[in-house]
Amino acid sequence: MLTNYFKLAFRCLASKKGFTALNISGLAIGLTICLLIVLYVWDESGYDRYNLKADRIYRAELTAKYGNNTNTYAAVQSALAGTAKSDFPAVEQAARLRPIIYEQPSGFRIKKGNATLRETRIIYADPTLFEVFTLPIAVGDHATALKPPFTAVLTETAARKYFGSKPAVGSTLILNDTLNYKVTAVIKDVPRQSHFNYDIFLSMASLADSHNPNWGGGGYNTYLLLRPGADPDLLARQFTALAMKNSSSWMGKNDYVKIALRPLTDIHLTSNLQQELGANGNGQYVKVFSIIALFILLIGCVNFMNLSTARSVGRAREVGVRKVLGSGRMALVLQFLSESTLMALIATVIATLSAWLLLPLFNQVWGKQLAFDLPVLTRLIPAALLTVIVVGLLAGAYPAFFLSAFQPAEVLKGKLSTGLKGAFLRRSLVVFQFSISVFLIIGTLVIYDQLQYIQTTNLGYNREQVLIIKNTEGLDNRAKILKQQIEQLNGVSSASFTTYVPTGDFSRPMAFFPTKEADMGHSMFTQFWPVDEGYLQTLGIELKAGRNFLPGVKSDSSAVIINETAARFLGFKDPLNRTIYRGSMALQPFRVIGVVKDFHFNTLRENITPLVLHLSEDKGALNIKIHTTHLNDIMRRLKQTWAGIAPERAFNYTFMDEQFDHVYREENRISELFLIFTTLAIVIACLGLFGLAAYAAEQRTREISIRKVLGASVPELVNLLVNDFLKPVGIAILIASPMAWFAMRQWLENYAYHTTVQWWVIGAAAAGALLIAFLTVAFQSIKAATLNPAIGLKAE
Repeated sequence: MLTNYFKLAFRCLASKKGFTALNISGLAIGLTICLLIVLYVWDESGYDRYNLKADRIYRAELTAKYGNNTNTYAAVQSALAGTAKSDFPAVEQAARLRPIIYEQPSGFRIKKGNATLRETRIIYADPTLFEVFTLPIAVGDHATALKPPFTAVLTETAARKYFGSKPAVGSTLILNDTLNYKVTAVIKDVPRQSHFNYDIFLSMASLADSHNPNWGGGGYNTYLLLRPGADPDLLARQFTALAMKNSSSWMGKNDYVKIALRPLTDIHLTSNLQQELGANGNGQYVKVFSIIALFILLIGCVNFMNLSTARSVGRAREVGVRKVLGSGRMALVLQFLSESTLMALIATVIATLSAWLLLPLFNQVWGKQLAFDLPVLTRLIPAALLTVIVVGLLAGAYPAFFLSAFQPAEVLKGKLSTGLKGAFLRRSLVVFQFSISVFLIIGTLVIYDQLQYIQTTNLGYNREQVLIIKNTEGLDNRAKILKQQIEQLNGVSSASFTTYVPTGDFSRPMAFFPTKEADMGHSMFTQFWPVDEGYLQTLGIELKAGRNFLPGVKSDSSAVIINETAARFLGFKDPLNRTIYRGSMALQPFRVIGVVKDFHFNTLRENITPLVLHLSEDKGALNIKIHTTHLNDIMRRLKQTWAGIAPERAFNYTFMDEQFDHVYREENRISELFLIFTTLAIVIACLGLFGLAAYAAEQRTREISIRKVLGASVPELVNLLVNDFLKPVGIAILIASPMAWFAMRQWLENYAYHTTVQWWVIGAAAAGALLIAFLTVAFQSIKAATLNPAIGLKAE
């Protein structure tokens, strides 16, 4: 019996190929987008869950208030891990990680044969790392790995990179030409879905600072494995009390430190603190795109319901005849539900194949590595079957019960209403579809406007045509020669040695005091960047008062240049020649010789904070200001110069504007994805509107023919048909506009510097939606209005 229903359903769908194609296309597009977003949500929600003890692992985080500075860090003091393990029975084990950027901002140089490679994916780690995290060891013993100083553990990828087919365990890594680290173990690669991803782990015992029972510093990402049943909130309060006790001697009256514990599996989506071990995701975007996926799927289902109910009049006589011949209502309901389920099945198959084909492009846009692997398929297949059943039943329920309720006598007498006119449900569904479309159009325009603002706003420095050569640390005397030769090249205006640039990933927080008392209540936490005398010129930073550093002037080694925010923070009306002090115990004085205008060395999401520049040698990178249109020629000469100075090193470089774009890669991805989703939502809505217009015009053929015989013009008839569809779109604009305005204003609040939701954005979205709806309906309306009246009346 069930087979018979599906045979009849297939024949019915095949007899109306246009209707079937419209219905399946809308549903398939909606399911494709929904499936891709579901894969993204699964991936984002799965971070760090590879750890077998993930539910008991917590990261310690530090919030510190000193004077007017309050900051929250993903890292804590070095003493916390040892104290937690020894003094708190609820803590089963503790492990610390410390990035090398604090000691080696530009990474380590590692010898590989005769070549020297720059490696940044290196981190110091406690030997207990393997007791807390699930990082299987391929070769070696986790019980002894990383225990002795100057030992290292490599991932399988790093072992192949540096030792090829030779055994890595027992071999030696030579770092910065002088540090010898013995490889004691090789582990499986850290899973991609991890909030930290490093290739080389150095023993924490090699780091002198790690032995210091220090409660005043920080920089140690600390993870605690709690015993079953332990209360993390209680532990956090106890750790806070301990930190306050050990920090009270140097804290001000209103200062405080607070320790919090964050579940490991929450880090990727909920944490964006200072001193993170990598770029985390955004839980808000996961929620937003989940809602978008749901809405686009609903648009597809709405299409099905709209087209099915609109077509109901065309099948009314079929229903009437079936009932006269003895078909029961339940049989008709099952017949129509089988049609909707069959279409849902076909759409799901098409959507799965489409998602598989589009996945590489989706990965490229989103920066992911999603795949239809076995774990995904084991979750996808049941989800797909459930989708077929749910979508088939939900999308087909109303048409099935609506059609089966027709009374044979009324049907055969032709007393059913036709078209869109009077169909409240269909009008409501069109409003729903276009409300979502208008919302997405406004969202896309606002995101694009903010990106334009980011690209065009005055950042206080010039990132155009600034080339950054990396791999320069350790050149020693050759560094000075390299800079001199490059500055003499035609097309080069200036050069500056430093790793610290506004578009970089490096930071160097430091406490400064306006007096010798070192009162924490009046301290200023600032960025403390080492630069040379060419820094301001190379980056186009404007000097507001005072002077720049002078080459060869020894006194400038104890001089600093501060930004306007630092001057205001310190309370100096005239900061020039004032002395500020760095440190906590032995204070180091610095004389202010200049003030630069504020520039955005953080992203536009953050307010400009204090910055102190000091004259110091930092050979981590060479920044070159180029002023030529012949880029290929200058690049050729730069490579030749590099080869003459450091032939054993690779010529690694990037452009500052590329780094700038990388900083805002998330915004660029969101913009691209919103554009894609908006376009597809509009396409789905237009498919449904096109089908509705076709059926509305078909059902009003007689009315149109009579009006035409009585003298109605083609424009009048087109206007008559189009108005029925533009009114719901107008209502959708009125509903979606204030909602989108509020939502996008909230999104813009994530930026300390942002544009506003302009009036033209709402106007453009409204005009775009009306134009799209008009063009969609106009084709069918013109076709109906130009039909020969005789043919129309004869058809009736």
